[in-house]
Amino acid sequence: MKTSVKVALAAVVVVAAGLGLIFFSPVSVIPTAQAMTTLENKTIKLDDFKGKVVLVNFWATSCSGCIAEMPGLVKAQNELGKDKLVTVAVAMSYDNPQYIQNYLSKVPLPFEVVYDQSGEIARSFGEVQLTPTSFILGKDGRLIKKIVGELSEAELVKLVNNAS
Repeated sequence: MKTSVKVALAAVVVVAAGLGLIFFSPVSVIPTAQAMTTLENKTIKLDDFKGKVVLVNFWATSCSGCIAEMPGLVKAQNELGKDKLVTVAVAMSYDNPQYIQNYLSKVPLPFEVVYDQSGEIARSFGEVQLTPTSFILGKDGRLIKKIVGELSEAELVKLVNNAS
């Protein structure tokens, strides 16, 4: 193989690897001490929920997959109860606050809802860009599973019950 072809191929590999790091960077430490403000103006930290399984779900009203998965998340939360599962729905920074409020007026959610206005929460979870993206944290605050794409009610219930 010619040197110029090798160099071009190496450049492609480096760029591809770089993109993988940008879009699929692993989260080594979950920011459990980071303060978040709910839409009801309540300050919460994931540390507040130690001893319970926590679902952090990044979503947007413009995301059809997010809207499709939300009824299952609601059912799982209601089935498992707040003693077993705490769900924090984080609306992405590019979402429109009025659209979020409109959605919530039609579909009341039985869990904490946060608007990530600055994008800081998404950045702290490893540059979350795709929605829906979910992080399931164990009772000790450690990451059990990260799911990019729709999370089914059955899978969530199974993960929570296995962590209990």
